[in-house]
Amino acid sequence: MKVVLKQRSILPGFGLAMGFTLVYLGLIVIIPLAALFLRSAQFSWADFLATVADPRVVAAYRLSFLAAFVAATINLIFGGVVAWVLVRYRFPGRRLIDALIDLPFALPTAVAGISLTAIYAGNGWIGQHLEPLGLKVAYAPLGIVIALTFISLPFVVRTLQPVLEDLDPQVEEAAASLGAGRAQTIHRVILPELWPVLLTGFAMAFARALGEYGSIVFISGNMPMRTEIVPLLIVMKLEQFDYAGATAIGAVMLSASFVLLLIINGLQWWTGRRHRVARS
Repeated sequence: MKVVLKQRSILPGFGLAMGFTLVYLGLIVIIPLAALFLRSAQFSWADFLATVADPRVVAAYRLSFLAAFVAATINLIFGGVVAWVLVRYRFPGRRLIDALIDLPFALPTAVAGISLTAIYAGNGWIGQHLEPLGLKVAYAPLGIVIALTFISLPFVVRTLQPVLEDLDPQVEEAAASLGAGRAQTIHRVILPELWPVLLTGFAMAFARALGEYGSIVFISGNMPMRTEIVPLLIVMKLEQFDYAGATAIGAVMLSASFVLLLIINGLQWWTGRRHRVARS
């Protein structure tokens, strides 16, 4: 039986374009990631486990993943609301708000960290009102979550906006005319269309937050076992010329991130397939 490797296309240049794609991805993505694992292989298995399972490193793992997950979840909810408002309503200042969404893309992360620290510190504009209530933001895990929410917001909003623009409002009007309430319309009409892209936005926001460094080092205070993140520990090991230790921690982060993103992409494929089956 003849195996067809690719579908025939009227567009020429597949071989050249595919070769360029593989070379480019190899140089930019695959080789650097492979070098990370090869460098960490310099450790013996016992030394590798001792490095990546150190209590200080484990505490940093826990904080980094939990804070990134919470920030991505917050943006999944409220970023979805922001995207809905920007797409479905026309109001004065809409273009300005839409432009501000991209500010975390352009703003250096160190500037964002300094600004957030100045605002949420004990003597800051907002922090001076929160600390008497028992809410400590700067130099606490809550400050890390706020910083990660700030830098990952555009990934959810910009992922949702094109899909919402293609979602015909007449479908919602038809559901309402057939007697569906607002909750039913959201549950049965809107969410099935948005679930795959919501998961994509969540995955992008989570991945971005997980690797963030610049904005966190200022607002976290970098206290061991409390507000230290994994990227900071990697930088500290590099400054100590412990390259094998830094790559070992980086390999664990890369593996965990890959597994989580694989799970999220699997859920995205499953929800999309289930929705297509339901529509057919």
